Amino acid sequence: MVYRKFDGALHWHLPMRYLGEDEHGIWTGMPAGGIMQRGSEPPIELAYSHVGLFPHDAWWTAWFNGEPRRSEIYCDVTTPPQWPAPTEVTMIDLDLDVIRDRASGTVRLMDEDEFAEHTVRYGYPENIVAQATSTAKWLTEAITSGLEPFASVYRSWLAKVS
Repeated sequence: MVYRKFDGALHWHLPMRYLGEDEHGIWTGMPAGGIMQRGSEPPIELAYSHVGLFPHDAWWTAWFNGEPRRSEIYCDVTTPPQWPAPTEVTMIDLDLDVIRDRASGTVRLMDEDEFAEHTVRYGYPENIVAQATSTAKWLTEAITSGLEPFASVYRSWLAKVS
């Protein structure tokens, strides 16, 4: 699993296990103790299990985190995930994130400042800006209102790796 920034720089990357596919997309998982890495920074060992969802033809990806992670749901606004090989998924991270807090259930849009900065720095085209902002709005509404896969579907996938 490889996220890149708009200029092609390596962002988050980690090995995930393929879990399956449903109407929401392709699901991957990692048990607690797995490793993820941002760019060339030192790897980080995770204290929680999580599953990733890579929807078909959507401008987002989702992470559903097990305990003790504070964010239960963490969605990245991205370009649509691409599969250059059967064992690799990649996308461009467009900075905006939508997060649901486990304890309070609060849904928040994050990193609008980073998105504004990168819109200038990388010269995001108008269509990318429009798609990213509309996707962030849709994710916020979908998670808040409990649309699937954000209501309960992810729990059965998370149980496969927890």
